[in-house]
Amino acid sequence: MIFFAAIIAAALMSFNSCKQQESPVAKPVISNLELGLKNSHQAYIGTDLHMEAEVVAEGKIDKIIVEMHPEAGGGKEIKAEYSEFSGQKNVNFHKHIDIPNDAKAGEYHLHFTVIDQLGNTTSKEAELVFKELVDNEKPTISITSAPKLGQKFSKGESIRITGQIKDDAVLGGMLIALVKKSDNIADKDVRGRNESIIVMKSTHDLDSPNSHTFDVSIVVGAEKDNRSNPRPISGKNAWRSGEYYIVVKTADLKGNVVVSEHYPLVVDVI
Repeated sequence: MIFFAAIIAAALMSFNSCKQQESPVAKPVISNLELGLKNSHQAYIGTDLHMEAEVVAEGKIDKIIVEMHPEAGGGKEIKAEYSEFSGQKNVNFHKHIDIPNDAKAGEYHLHFTVIDQLGNTTSKEAELVFKELVDNEKPTISITSAPKLGQKFSKGESIRITGQIKDDAVLGGMLIALVKKSDNIADKDVRGRNESIIVMKSTHDLDSPNSHTFDVSIVVGAEKDNRSNPRPISGKNAWRSGEYYIVVKTADLKGNVVVSEHYPLVVDVI
């Protein structure tokens, strides 16, 4: 009996072992890898590279590594490592990776690697080109429609502004903000991370490298702003009755910043 019990136990162990081998945790999956503006696979020296990808990791992400090395000699490897996604199974990886001023122009090879907490690794490779950026002119902002001076907007009404931004080389992005006049925020401090402004639009996803037409609106009393990942309008930037203004900001990839004039209006949330 002891002999047969041992055989049965061994058989069960062997069965469980085979079962485990047949059902391993899947390796991370990388999809929709996007490099550069409009997935151009181009980056400009001294600026940053827009990079986006969808990652699914059943074994939970440990870290993500991005490596770029020149195809020919003479250039330096660029490496960035991200641990902020640790413990997550599904993420939208969206980063802007700095391209140093001393990087060499030419063809580069990119490795996008995901390592999960079980040690499983998946890499995706892609080609891209580093280019020199010559841009001595600031962008321009043209407004085609905006609220009338001092126009009043009540709760539930839409505030709208339309126009176009252009650059002689490559645009970097655009921010359209609704600012409370009494907050006395300087134009240089009107940024996406400023918690006191209401973001009507913040984007790097433009129509083309050197021009973008916008038609942006927000409803007075809206619970969330218009970022790509909307945030609550509450606390420091909560809706308040009083004087506001709209301001449009844009910059090119060289860092030349342009700010529009202010477009004053009145908000009534009572």
